[in-house]
Amino acid sequence: MTATEPTHVKLPNRGVLSVAGAEAESFLQNLVSNNVAPASPETGVYATLLTPQGKFLHDFFVVRDGEGAILLDCEADRLEDLKRRLTLYKLRAKVELADVSAGWTVIALLAGSAGAPIEFQDPRHADMGRRALLPAGADIPGEERPFADYERRRLECGVPDGSRDMEVERSFLLENRIDEFHGIDFKKGCYVGQELTARTKYRGNVRKRLTPVTVDGELPDPGTPVTIDGKEVGAVRSGLGDRALAMLRIERPDGELRAGETRLTPL
Repeated sequence: MTATEPTHVKLPNRGVLSVAGAEAESFLQNLVSNNVAPASPETGVYATLLTPQGKFLHDFFVVRDGEGAILLDCEADRLEDLKRRLTLYKLRAKVELADVSAGWTVIALLAGSAGAPIEFQDPRHADMGRRALLPAGADIPGEERPFADYERRRLECGVPDGSRDMEVERSFLLENRIDEFHGIDFKKGCYVGQELTARTKYRGNVRKRLTPVTVDGELPDPGTPVTIDGKEVGAVRSGLGDRALAMLRIERPDGELRAGETRLTPL
């Protein structure tokens, strides 16, 4: 059998935050929404940091570098905010936080494997392919594809892109299907925002949901209201070409979804 030729997309919008020290794992375990213990160079854990009220702050992938440190693959332009928020919880924990983005290149593999020392299946969705962190400047095997190819794949899978799709200090995880994308462990111990997240799941009171849609017409700007017969039922999030994500009320009237003059069809 011939191995699949690797096809990759560079992700310059990603940064890498190192969490090192004797208590790095327990430090994160007490804070984030998922169980970080399985993280390794070959296994990435998708997790989030929440407010005490269970509202979204950050999402990231948790991996290990094979040399003792835990790495968080996170939004590059919000890395300093993530570092600051984690530092607030550090207290006397034996943990060191450092921005090590300059030392790494983050890629998504749309096909095949790069054979990188840190490479894992994207845990959010099987169709998202693999993901890798390579030392900056390292050769990347196979064909490089444009960022738009990764974006289209993400949108088709309905996967939110951090703060582009989830409103900081406003969004709840289950509305954004983070449970479906394997970003929550409901069996682990307490973490920041755990109580409300668990209550929402077990009471089943999710009223809206992030939904992939096709776009028939001009792509609406993020935040554009979505209506049915003039009644607002949601809002557009990120999009590209004829694909987008929209936050939509679960219980809504029958009828055609529109964002301005553009027709939307849920997938």
